[in-house]
Amino acid sequence: MDSPIAKSPVLLYTEQTPNPETLKFVTNRMLFKGTADFRERELADTWSPLGKSLFDLPYVKGVYICNNFVTITKEFNFQWEEIALKLKEFIKQYVEEGGTILLDGFADAMAAADAERDGEEYDGADAELVKKIRELIDTYVKPAVEMDGGNIEFKSFNQGTVTVILQGSCSGCPSSTVTLKSGIEGMLRRMIPEVQEVVSEMG
Repeated sequence: MDSPIAKSPVLLYTEQTPNPETLKFVTNRMLFKGTADFRERELADTWSPLGKSLFDLPYVKGVYICNNFVTITKEFNFQWEEIALKLKEFIKQYVEEGGTILLDGFADAMAAADAERDGEEYDGADAELVKKIRELIDTYVKPAVEMDGGNIEFKSFNQGTVTVILQGSCSGCPSSTVTLKSGIEGMLRRMIPEVQEVVSEMG
């Protein structure tokens, strides 16, 4: 007689982030290869059944899904001591039951929106600089930011100013400005003399 194949249990733990309003919920499953940032409910309602379910909870203000973790931004009037365990159980059960994380087509829709938003083509020397800036951000900055439950994306380069978009735990985080100025700006200015400053927009 065939014995049923036992599924490995879903393991889930929490990690602090530099932003006191966000907490990272890490699982042993790949949830979504890529980044999905839901700052408001409308986008989650359209694309993410998991995000929509989380926004149904009164204490969830933002949801960010990337690889094997979900970063939750809470409403200010709740404390993590009251809600972290409930969220942990909720996400664990959702993943165990095989709930849909994101609908097909999400990545393509976001890529199209990004392309429309960038709308800038770089030529000549700027094109080379932008390529270098993107590579440095992707290689050195993004992995560190991801460890903290967030994400950083290059947005534009204009007359020495690099604009980046902060997502997940980095968005609205008190320490992200310091990280941006002392860490990212310092590195880019050292590696690429044409860069004068780095500024951020919230994703």
